[in-house]
Amino acid sequence: MLISTKGRYSLRVMIDLAEHQSGGYIPLKEIAERQEMSEKYLESIIKLLVKDKMLVGLRGKGGGYKLTKAPEQYTVGSVLRLTEESLSPVSCLEPNADACPHVTTCRTLPLWKGLHQVINDYLDNITIADLMQREAEGNDYII
Repeated sequence: MLISTKGRYSLRVMIDLAEHQSGGYIPLKEIAERQEMSEKYLESIIKLLVKDKMLVGLRGKGGGYKLTKAPEQYTVGSVLRLTEESLSPVSCLEPNADACPHVTTCRTLPLWKGLHQVINDYLDNITIADLMQREAEGNDYII
């Protein structure tokens, strides 16, 4: 499993919108500038997020985008499942995968199922609000 640029950027967009929400809509151009992303590429990401109702958009003067829910209600897993083809570590665990002829004898299937569960549990327990919290660099030591 390799998270694509689209997946990584979608998380950055969600964090950006969460950090700059003030009740109004945020123009695409502002998000693109802050995140140093191409507006064209950002449009494709925003389109996915709007289609899934994670964001709402408004056209015209004063328009832009905003979250439809509180940052605490979006999990990293839900965002990545939207942007990635799969979060599965192996192809046989992907949604709509063809039945594997070795499923009854596969000695590694339990390993891959366990890893898949760990990945999903981990990503589903981190929210956009969690990602908004910045840890001070260099203050991570214990005496």
